[in-house]
Amino acid sequence: MYDWAVLWEWVEIAVRWTHVITAIAWIGSSFYFIALDLGLRKTPSLPPLAHGEEWQVHGGGFYHIQKYLVAPDMMPEHLTWFKWESYATWLSGFAMLALVYYLGAELFLIDPNVMELQVWQAVAISVASLAFGWLVYNTLCRVFVNADQTLLMVALFGVLVAMAWFYTQVFSGRAALLHLGAFTASIMSGNVFFIIMPNQRIVVADLKAGRKPDPKYGKIAKQRSTHNNYLTLPVIFLMLSNHYPLIFATEYNWIIASLVFLMGVTIRHWFNTKHARGGSPHWTWGVTALLFVVIAWLSTAPMRTVPEPEAALGGAALRHASAAGFEDVVSIVQGRCSMCHATEPAWDGMYWPPKGVVLETPAQIAQEAKRIYMQAGVTHAMPPGNLSYMEPEERLAIIRWFRAAGLGGVEG
Repeated sequence: MYDWAVLWEWVEIAVRWTHVITAIAWIGSSFYFIALDLGLRKTPSLPPLAHGEEWQVHGGGFYHIQKYLVAPDMMPEHLTWFKWESYATWLSGFAMLALVYYLGAELFLIDPNVMELQVWQAVAISVASLAFGWLVYNTLCRVFVNADQTLLMVALFGVLVAMAWFYTQVFSGRAALLHLGAFTASIMSGNVFFIIMPNQRIVVADLKAGRKPDPKYGKIAKQRSTHNNYLTLPVIFLMLSNHYPLIFATEYNWIIASLVFLMGVTIRHWFNTKHARGGSPHWTWGVTALLFVVIAWLSTAPMRTVPEPEAALGGAALRHASAAGFEDVVSIVQGRCSMCHATEPAWDGMYWPPKGVVLETPAQIAQEAKRIYMQAGVTHAMPPGNLSYMEPEERLAIIRWFRAAGLGGVEG
């Protein structure tokens, strides 16, 4: 039976898949053009106004590419614009943010032990922070327009560290790191929408009108494109972080997130130097490995955090805790799931609960109602390989309990 929970899950799957597809397209084109730009070479046969050229081979054919810093003498008949990859990635990403974190704010966005927030307050902070990120970044770019670009990147890193700390003081650990990724991705998409594309349109308009385009527009667009290149890998890491409690559910998660940005810089520096035929700066891999070791150490180093008392149940969790069959489900979950989903898992070789999900108390089970329903009721994803021998009747009890809450499946 396709109830609302199942249908809603498929909506999330469709949007997430769209987000991944468009992100691959955007990242692929971004990495390609930066590599192409760095590999351009001047030759005696270059046409007038051409900056450089590159010969490439792919798919059984050869490509001859030439770049004009400002514009050629005549507008080409066919001009390909690279913009929709960025727009579609941001729009689908924001849709995922709304579907998972806004409509599921009580479960994923808000942590009462971090800050007591109403759903509308948490959503307002989320949206405002994304807009704030673009305004601050764009202001920094304008202030440091004629300064050393390294100084600009240091200033941007300071903003990212501050936002990493801020998010962990407001949202759940999972939501904090995801928001830091969204914060950075919004800056990247803002570069395309507000700077790169408008500047390119000005150049095209001047060319069509017979005017000589100002080269400053191309320089500014290249600067922002380069920033996007260095920010891409940390964004990917942060978007994947919600799958790993060692990243988001630790005392120093904001420091971990900050160091990830440094790893992104060292990795991209190696690739960019190689593409520019500047040698192989192998020291970058040593620095990257060292940063990774520090991150791994930070994820477990404290080991002294005292668990906060459970917050009072409310909203969807309270309705699930009051639904018929809840006592039976608590017994089932504690018997079949909590040996792994515990603060200190009893399963050999497991040192932390999968995905950071703890199912030891009735309150925790009520909070994770939808996950339990989807993972162990509708599907047989949990327990893995049915290692704890959950019976069909027990799965049916989970399904009946969830539906007895009368929520129609969509939580928020």
